[in-house]
Amino acid sequence: MTKPTAKTPTDHSMRLLSRLLLTPGDGIGSPHPMLEELSSEMRNITREEFANLLSLANSNHVIVRGLEVVLDIMREAKDDIRAEWALDGLAAERARIATALTHLEQICTALDDETYGAVVIKSLDHWPDLGSDLDLYSDSNAADIIPFMRKRFSAQVAPRSWGDRLAGKRNFLIPGLSEAVEIHIGRLGQTGEQIAIASRLVERSRRVAVGDHMFRVPSASDRLMISTLQRMYRHFYFRLCDIVDTAALSKTGDIDYGDLRSAATDAGIWEGVATYLVIVSDYVRKYAGSGLDLPHFVISGARFGGNEIFYAKEFLRVPIMPQSASLYGSQLAGMLRRRELQSGARLCLLPWLATAALVGQTMTGSDKGIW
Repeated sequence: MTKPTAKTPTDHSMRLLSRLLLTPGDGIGSPHPMLEELSSEMRNITREEFANLLSLANSNHVIVRGLEVVLDIMREAKDDIRAEWALDGLAAERARIATALTHLEQICTALDDETYGAVVIKSLDHWPDLGSDLDLYSDSNAADIIPFMRKRFSAQVAPRSWGDRLAGKRNFLIPGLSEAVEIHIGRLGQTGEQIAIASRLVERSRRVAVGDHMFRVPSASDRLMISTLQRMYRHFYFRLCDIVDTAALSKTGDIDYGDLRSAATDAGIWEGVATYLVIVSDYVRKYAGSGLDLPHFVISGARFGGNEIFYAKEFLRVPIMPQSASLYGSQLAGMLRRRELQSGARLCLLPWLATAALVGQTMTGSDKGIW
């Protein structure tokens, strides 16, 4: 089968993908009018449009979940050609994920055997999808982990950016594994400022089954705080997987919002967490008709909502000025009030790091080595 050539995904592609993932209904036979309209549009999708959709789903870590819905639609319509497009995409992605999970379990087991303590962060939040790299947290130290990874897995240590050094991250390239393994060691946050969350991450973690594998993952509260740090305090954009993952977590009832508020307040990021949740809720409401069932104290704690985000360059963007800047200022002020001077000093470097990355991107087309 010849692979299509995709153009740059558009805002229309994002809306279509959002509808595939968030439109309510219990299968293609559902009478819900939103689902019937979506099914009609998908049955007329062109090869080029499908390629754009697949490219966007890949960037947003929702290939499996998106293509499963597409496959159901095409099978219901008895459209064998478009069903084959979906099947091909699913087969390739599932093969990648199977290989990655096998390696990931081996790595986690080996680290646990050495009492280095490995918690998988971010990557497994997207199940049955998987991120483009494999993220772990360890409360050990680099002097132990680096030689161990080199000896046990023949891993190469990737060059570190300025941001990696501040954050306490190490990236390992392992033979036979296409994804990099990123291990956060003793710190979390873009500048490694988050000691409060990191210090309790391992003891609050839980073991879960993912396919045929077992992993230790963060508690629901810690998972949401880590997502918030990544989206509201570092990248300033949402992937669609963040919306879908958080909505799914909310439906399970696993979120203890009281614990979440307490832990996030201790870390100085409660307003960011509340804003993250309200953004997700507003986006889900736009496509599903109703948002997350959030307590009033979450809604009142948010600085802004989903009406502030916009689509650009394959992701849902969060405005930096003044919205995200105000969250950064609040986090820094809280650290200084609590006399967390070392963490505050690290966080003060974030604007300079971001500026250097922007200058590097403008001059060379890449922020490699900085961010």
